[in-house]
Parts: sequence; C-alpha cells; structure tokens
Amino acid sequence: MGLYTYEDNSILRSVVHWICDLIVVVAFAWFLVYGFLNQTIISGHSMSPTLEAEDMCLVNRLAYDVGDPKRYDIVVFEREDTKQTNVKRVIGLPGDTIQIVAGSVYVNNRKLNDPRIGNVSLPGIAENPVELSEGEYFLLGDNADSSEDSRFSNVGNVRREAIRGKVWFRLKPFRNIGLIR
Repeated sequence: MGLYTYEDNSILRSVVHWICDLIVVVAFAWFLVYGFLNQTIISGHSMSPTLEAEDMCLVNRLAYDVGDPKRYDIVVFEREDTKQTNVKRVIGLPGDTIQIVAGSVYVNNRKLNDPRIGNVSLPGIAENPVELSEGEYFLLGDNADSSEDSRFSNVGNVRREAIRGKVWFRLKPFRNIGLIR
C-alpha cells in the first residue's frame, strides 16, 4: 500500500508543478502584453496596402523609451486636435526639411525612392518646404490620397511626446499575421 501512495504523490506533484509552470508563463505573457505592448485596430485605408482597415496590430510602447523613431517606422501617435490615436509612417526626422513637388516627396532636397511612398497628389502645407524642429516628425499615410497626416495643418508636425509607440506585429487577420516592415 505504501508503494501506491508514493506513486499517487508523484503524479500529483507533477500535475501541480505543471499547473504552476503554466500559471507563471501566462502571468509573464500578460505582463509583457499589458505592460509593454498595446493593441491598435487600424481604421480607414490611409495605411493601405501595408495595413488595411480592421487589421489588429501590436504596438511596442517601449521602443522609443530607449531610442527615437526612425525614418519609415510605422507609429501610433495622439493627434493634438482630436486626442485620438492614428497610425502613420515616419518620413521626416528632427532637423529635416520636407517638400512635396509634382507628387514626389523630398527630404533635404533628395527624392524619396521608396515603393511604400507612392504619388502624393495633394501636397498640402508641404507644397512649400517644411522644416522640422528638434523633437518634431513628419508623418504620412502609405495611401497618401486617403490620409489625413502631417501635410494638413490640423495634424501638422508631430511632437515626439505625441508618439505612443511603434507598430511591429499584425495579429489579425490571421492570414496576414506577422511582422510589419
């Protein structure tokens, strides 16, 4: 009878250890997601074809605590006029001069030749050179003809403090799950 009791304790211990390990992993995952990451759902078509309406993405909130946004990063920022968050691509960095001429985007008098930045038919305030001060960024939607972004005075240059994080992973739709480039 003593032999069976020892065997029952061994199985019970294994189950308890497995449950404890599972709880620790779930708690760690929860801490990571809610402590350092955010979710955002893309509204509208301003980031098409990179991100489509209703795509659910993860946002790294810590990315810019240790570094600064880089050109072509996709970021979540809070608009000053509406206090809502938007998702756009970083085109201009502090100290840059941005201008849109004949549908092409120029940074410091050099034409951007990136396929993600298509023809921009409405230059808005970037028709004339836009100089970015320290801590300011110029953001554009990938689908510029359907994007309310830094070209418009109600958005304008985005202050560093308004940038909430970097979009880095698409969760939904599942057929497109993966890293965002």
